Amino acid sequence: MNTEGTFDAIVVGAGHAGAEAALALARLGHKTALLTLNLDSIAFMACNPSVGGTAKGHLVREIDALGGEMGVNADKACLQIRMLNRGKGAAVHSLRGQEDKFRYHALMKQTLENTPNLRILQGEATAILTENGKTAGILTAYGSAVFAPAVVLATGVYLNGSVIAGEWKKSAGPNGFAAANDLTASLLELGFSVRRFKTGTPARVDARTIDFSKCEIQEGETDLYPFSYLTERVPQKQIPCYLTYTNERTHEIIRANLHRSPLYAGVIRGTGPRYCPSIEDKVVRFADKARHQLFLEPEGENTNEIYVQGMSSSLPHDVQREMYRTVAGLEHCEIMRYAYAIEYDCIDSLDLKPTLEYKKLPGLFCAGQINGTSGYEEAAAQGLI
Repeated sequence: MNTEGTFDAIVVGAGHAGAEAALALARLGHKTALLTLNLDSIAFMACNPSVGGTAKGHLVREIDALGGEMGVNADKACLQIRMLNRGKGAAVHSLRGQEDKFRYHALMKQTLENTPNLRILQGEATAILTENGKTAGILTAYGSAVFAPAVVLATGVYLNGSVIAGEWKKSAGPNGFAAANDLTASLLELGFSVRRFKTGTPARVDARTIDFSKCEIQEGETDLYPFSYLTERVPQKQIPCYLTYTNERTHEIIRANLHRSPLYAGVIRGTGPRYCPSIEDKVVRFADKARHQLFLEPEGENTNEIYVQGMSSSLPHDVQREMYRTVAGLEHCEIMRYAYAIEYDCIDSLDLKPTLEYKKLPGLFCAGQINGTSGYEEAAAQGLI
């Protein structure tokens, strides 16, 4: 059998969970292999270009205290930083950084590449190898084996990923990356309970076509502490975000097209995240609300792409164009990347021990969205564990 070698541990997936898992293993002196579908997707911010926030900012600080990389990386790629919930008690004050998603990816990739004991390999894991009732490694789509007594699955939203917008559906991961369509069968053979989850992302619009004068500016704060203890101070020059709102016309368009929404037409069967509903979901579930807030956030320092936080959707493209242009400031906006939903396979986390090791196979661990988590920070924290 063709082999890529023998390691102490293999990490499958190089998102936020996989990156932290691989770094922790290698830094502890373990010979580690990190397998990813595409090197260009390492620590990729597939949705919101931010780190921290309510119920998440403290996780970044904890990751940092335990020697993880997310806080350090977030500070280096930070475009703007704010403390949320200042009007509430100190227990819910939340540090949130707006990130340059391209710089965040590049910095984390560079950190991984320069880490001793760590080999990065582009490829797809198709099966878990076992021997005498224990984990023995993985098999790749190329037919190569990678051997190790410990495997960490951090596959994110790529397992049998399907991208959906209106009547259009395609087998894919986020942002045009390929899906991983073979590994789920191996997990089922090992006795995992596999379920289907769904998440989504909003459109990215061209900043040149936005009238920011109709929006409320959201400046950053320069007198805060950073995410990492290793960072001296937050950026003193920051890029603003902007606040705007949906309105009744927006909601009318959504309600008139619910029959074309995969979420309500039965096309999407996956369970959606509780704290990140689509705009269709918000309009239906909170019908009494006259408006919903939206934040216009830069995706990076050297791009015109603006992320419309609060308006994720899986409606058809023609409906999206009409819907987005009802929002103050976006009347003439041009969409650069359309919103979409993504369905993916994940496991029942009750199949795992508190250590995140699979109960039925010693040496096999799972971290991040494969466990049903939501958000970069929770994934990174599980990867570190």
